[in-house]
Amino acid sequence: MKYVINIGFGNFVNKERIVAIVAPNSTPIRKLKEQLKENGKIIDVTQGRKTRSVIIMDSGHIILSGIAVSTISERVNE
Repeated sequence: MKYVINIGFGNFVNKERIVAIVAPNSTPIRKLKEQLKENGKIIDVTQGRKTRSVIIMDSGHIILSGIAVSTISERVNE
């Protein structure tokens, strides 16, 4: 059984530690990004591309990915 998934551009994450995968364009997510940026808990793996999904981890970190929410969700559910 696979425990890691590709979240784009050669980056992988343990799928059992994912709490949620959400779109980046809602106001609550934007506020969460601002709060966590101050605390240094944002991991940006977009490689300079547009953020298409935000992965919330059980450690309190969020990961910004350039891969669509639906694509990452499919990879988690495989």
